[in-house]
Amino acid sequence: GVDPALDPICAPATPLLPAAVAVLRVSGPGLRARLAPLLTLPPARLAILRRLRWGGYDERALVLFFPAPRSATGEDVVEFHLHGNPLLARRLLEHLGSLGVRLAEPGEFARRALLNGKMDLLEAEALRDLVAASTDTQLRQAQARAGGQPAWIREARARLAPLVAAAEAAVDYGEEEGLAFGPREREALEPLRELFHVERERAAAAHWLRDGIRVALVGRPNAGKSTHYNALAGEERAIVTAHPGTTRDVLELRCEWAGLPLVLFDTAGLRDSEDPVERLGVARVEGVLERADLILHLVPATDAEAEPAVVARLAPFGWKTLLVRTFADAAPGKGLRVCARTGALEALAEALRERFLGGRAPEACLGALATERQRRLLDELARQVDLLLELPPEAPVELSASLLQGAWGLLARLTGEDRAESSLDEVFSGFCLGK
Repeated sequence: GVDPALDPICAPATPLLPAAVAVLRVSGPGLRARLAPLLTLPPARLAILRRLRWGGYDERALVLFFPAPRSATGEDVVEFHLHGNPLLARRLLEHLGSLGVRLAEPGEFARRALLNGKMDLLEAEALRDLVAASTDTQLRQAQARAGGQPAWIREARARLAPLVAAAEAAVDYGEEEGLAFGPREREALEPLRELFHVERERAAAAHWLRDGIRVALVGRPNAGKSTHYNALAGEERAIVTAHPGTTRDVLELRCEWAGLPLVLFDTAGLRDSEDPVERLGVARVEGVLERADLILHLVPATDAEAEPAVVARLAPFGWKTLLVRTFADAAPGKGLRVCARTGALEALAEALRERFLGGRAPEACLGALATERQRRLLDELARQVDLLLELPPEAPVELSASLLQGAWGLLARLTGEDRAESSLDEVFSGFCLGK
């Protein structure tokens, strides 16, 4: 559990902006005595109106008290629901500081909850992503991951535990009880290999839902870039005219389309121009191309071939460029064809799902691991089992035991049971102050 000598901490749980209510949270040991100069705490888990007087201020606040260990952090927790004046909230935070309650670090409430067994590291990461989500799919993804430890982790532990025990017994008590990696042991490891590789593929897809896919719309003037930008955005964000060069700068927008979180970039038409403003817009396209995860090279269906100047500009990015024929209703042809005017965009949605989700529907990836830390550990788990299965039958049992213990340790790091400080710092540094 958390060290009882840790300082009590406090933080705003709502933004410090004018509002109907401002909520401040306090967590730490012995809060009843610590806060006695300010108020008498109410009975546990009852919202009671209390009068708070300090430094010339006189505030009536709704107060809740959650004594340890039955609280969000496992420590005593107090919530103050004040009138929503940000200056008032700051003054109360300052007064709490004078009572020995320091301002929390980002993510410190969640970190104490983890250390007190109120959540595991996977739940903490899901909580962070839930707060940061900006699309419906990202919200659903974070909620799915916050629902407890994935079933596949419990299955992996159940399969690993007897193998780890047998290998350790062989190391301790001699070769007569050894774990020889013959057909029987390989049979036990094969489902683990398949399990880890399936979850790796799901995680590779899920991270695009979490982080969003950066998509740049590129092409000659009047190729339909702004029309398709508006169609994917679901609203009129870019000006569309028949006059070439209407888009002068790069437009950027976060949105969700076909269940996919996107960061869209509408760019100036690529051509030589005497207009200094248009030339500046064209020059900025280069930076967009470097940052994009996918470049949609839009070419009107009526064009016999793509503009050579555009093809040359996109040549260094060929591996992430997708040719899309626009205004598909205007001329027959092959390839990936779309028409924003008629809403014929399903071919593009299918292409994006194939490229980034392995052909899966977004809903199939919602519960998968998604953060960089999680995917890194999952990659190591899969490699560990691959190494085990590649060992020759005559390999020393100590080597098998070491690899099995390594896999067990990776699972513990994944869930946070192995509380490496570097991992905790990596996770909780991304939290907001009140979490």
